Amino acid sequence: MAVPPVSTGFPPPSGPLEPILEPLAPPSGPPGPPSAVPDDSARVPGRGGPSGGAEAGALGPLDVRARVTELRLSAFAGHRRAAFPLGAVTLFAGPSGSGKTTALAAYEALARLGGGAPLDEVFPEPAAWVPERARPDAQRRRGFRIGCTADGAAGPVRLDVAVQAEPELRIVGERLTADGVVLLETALRDPGRRAVQAAWHTAGAAPVTRAPLPDDLLGTPLLPLRVAGKTDGQRRVLAAAEQMVVALRSVFPCDPRPENMRAPVPAGSGRLLPGCDNLADVLWRTRSECGRRHAALVEALRGGCAGPVADLVPEPLADGAVRALLDRGDGFRTELARLGDGELRYVALALVLLTGPGVLAVDTPGEVPDALRTLTVLTDGFDRGLDPAQRRALLRTAARMGERGHIRCVGAVSDASWAVGTEGVTVVHLRP
Repeated sequence: MAVPPVSTGFPPPSGPLEPILEPLAPPSGPPGPPSAVPDDSARVPGRGGPSGGAEAGALGPLDVRARVTELRLSAFAGHRRAAFPLGAVTLFAGPSGSGKTTALAAYEALARLGGGAPLDEVFPEPAAWVPERARPDAQRRRGFRIGCTADGAAGPVRLDVAVQAEPELRIVGERLTADGVVLLETALRDPGRRAVQAAWHTAGAAPVTRAPLPDDLLGTPLLPLRVAGKTDGQRRVLAAAEQMVVALRSVFPCDPRPENMRAPVPAGSGRLLPGCDNLADVLWRTRSECGRRHAALVEALRGGCAGPVADLVPEPLADGAVRALLDRGDGFRTELARLGDGELRYVALALVLLTGPGVLAVDTPGEVPDALRTLTVLTDGFDRGLDPAQRRALLRTAARMGERGHIRCVGAVSDASWAVGTEGVTVVHLRP
C-alpha cells in the first residue's frame, strides 16, 4: 500500500502563497495514537499532566514548574501520528523495534534545539529519522515532524517543528500555540534563501509582527531577543516561549557505562558526565557539599548492592586521582571496580536521581530560581543489567524524587509488567 508523502512544512502565516505541504493538525488534535497505549493508573498532579486540569486542584496545588508533559512524533522514523503522555516518571515499554529509543532521541533533539543548538549538530544524519516509506514531493523533499507540550505557569504550551532532511537540512516550519492561539508560526516561503518567514502574536496596533528567522535554529528560543514585551500579546508570547525553553533546556541524557567507571579518575569539576565515567570525582564533591543527599544515596544503595553498605567513600590517591569504595561497616571497604555491571549502573543512576542539575553536566537556565526548575533524566535501557530487586528499588527512588517535582525521569524498558501500577509512574506501551 502506498504511503503518502511526509509533511515537512506549514502553511505561510498569511498571503496568497499555497502551503508547501499539508499543515499540522490543529492544537486540539486527536487525543492519542493507536501505536501508544498509556497506562494511566498513576496520576500526576498539575495542570496539563496526565491527570488533566480539572483533577489537579483535588490532587494537590498547581505546579508552576515548567515541564514537558507530552511528546508528539507526527512523522519521525517508525512513528506516525503518535502522542505520548509524560508524567513525573515515564517508562516506554515494548519489544525491540517498537520505537522506544526513537522516542527518547526525539525528546533529546527537542531539548538541544530548545537550548539553541544548530540543526546539523542535533541531526548529523537527518535521513535516518525520515519515515522509511515516505515518498519525496515534486521538489524531491523529504523530512520529519516532532513536537511537545510544556506545562507550567502559562498553562499548556505546544511546540511543533517540521524539518526538511532532503535534499538539504533546514527547519521549514515551526508553530508555538497556547489555548488555541498561534503565538509563533514560521514557514519556508523562498527556498533560495536560508531563512524562514516568521510571524508572532502582537495583539497591538498590528495583530502580528513579521520578520525572517534562520532556518538552522529553532525560532522559539530566539523570541526573547526579538519581542519587546510592550503589549499584552507580546508578553503572552514571551511567557509561552520562556516556559517552553526552560522545560526543554534542563534535560540530562544518562547512559552509565560500567566498563568506564571502574578505574580511578582525575579530580576535576565534580560535574557528572552522561556516561558516569567520573563517578568517583562527583562523589568527592557531593559527599562534602550535601550530607543529606549523600545519606539518601547510601540508603538507596542498600537496596541495590550486595552485602552491607554503611557508606560510599571517595578516596584520593597519591597521583591526584580519585577512586570510590563501599564501606561495609566492619572496617572493610570494597572498591567500586569489584562491583558487577548491574551494581555500578544502579549506583550511577541513583546518584543522578538524588543529586540534581547542580552536579550534572547539563545546561540549566541560571536565570530561573531553583524552586522553579525541573530536571528531566533520559535513560535508554532503564533496567539494563539490573535484577528485579534493583530495578524496583531504582524505580521507587525515581518516583519519590518525582513527587517533589524537581526531578523527572523518562526511560525505556523491554517489559514494564513489573512497573505497572507503581504510584507516580506512567507506562507507555509501544507496539512495532
